[in-house]
Amino acid sequence: MDEGPNIMDVDKAELEEKTLVDVIKTEEQEEEEEDEEALPHSEFLDIFEEGLALMVQDPLLCDLPIQVTLEEVNSQVALEYGQAMTVRVCKADGEVMPIVVVQSATVLDLKKAICRYMELKQQREGGVKHISWRYVWRTFHLVFNGEKMEDDKRKLKDYGIRNRDEVTFLKKLRKK
Repeated sequence: MDEGPNIMDVDKAELEEKTLVDVIKTEEQEEEEEDEEALPHSEFLDIFEEGLALMVQDPLLCDLPIQVTLEEVNSQVALEYGQAMTVRVCKADGEVMPIVVVQSATVLDLKKAICRYMELKQQREGGVKHISWRYVWRTFHLVFNGEKMEDDKRKLKDYGIRNRDEVTFLKKLRKK
């Protein structure tokens, strides 16, 4: 009389299948761990920086620094496609900061971009560790064609600012 597969045979087959699956999973985990261990962090960073250096040699991205961030690459690409503009911000000491903002940027967006530009510059060059931006914006105006840009919500286009226009820092006069 054939009663079909024996329960013991089914259990053994399931057990062997589970054991085989566990062995395969364990081997895959070990391979992943070996892959992770095969390349130390410092070597990975070196390879990544070499790749970035090659990418920055592209004519589209040649204006970017060697220690470029993804944000800077995206800004440069947006500039190339006309989705962003460069606003040249002039400081009192004569330094001109090329700040990239989207076409629909507000004054607040420009201020944030200036902060980010200075933050990246400080990281690359060292120097002053902290700037009180609250103090800067309380002490200085951004001015375009003699008009103070006081409304943070107003768009740069509303002031007539276009690509490559210059905006200057102007010290606020004290109110008595």
